[in-house]
Amino acid sequence: MLARIWIEHGRGVALSNPAVNGYTTDDLIHEELPLVAAFSPTLITLLIGANDIVQGSSDDRYRRQLRSIHERLRGDAPDARVIALPQPDWSMSSAGSGFGDRGSIARKIERFNEIARTEAERARAVWIDLFPLMRDQSRKKMFAPDGLHPSAEAYADWARELATKASAS
Repeated sequence: MLARIWIEHGRGVALSNPAVNGYTTDDLIHEELPLVAAFSPTLITLLIGANDIVQGSSDDRYRRQLRSIHERLRGDAPDARVIALPQPDWSMSSAGSGFGDRGSIARKIERFNEIARTEAERARAVWIDLFPLMRDQSRKKMFAPDGLHPSAEAYADWARELATKASAS
């Protein structure tokens, strides 16, 4: 959606999206990071962590994983602009309740997002905080038919926000 917005505004875009639903930071490191050097991206967006929460990752492990990801991105794409994003608040989704107490999940999401922000800033990546928008979308129940992921409308809102904020930062 973001690529389409930029193309409509006359920007040249070649999109590669290796993201896979269900991936953890381990999967990203082993399956997706090896693709970075070959593609030579100029812009990378990074949003990871929900499945690490689901699988019981600790805050410290998540921090180490993100640090490793950022270091590898800098090594394999030193000139790329890296934009890090928070994960959405999936604690309010109907499917999210299957992963534990909603309040506990929400607090873990907030902690992981703070870790993601800290590690992004440490790595000199751009942190774009879409979490207030994401939480508002969760309150409005803007979820896909699977009851867990954001709806197409929610993703479109993210893309519009990113198009503005990524261009300004």
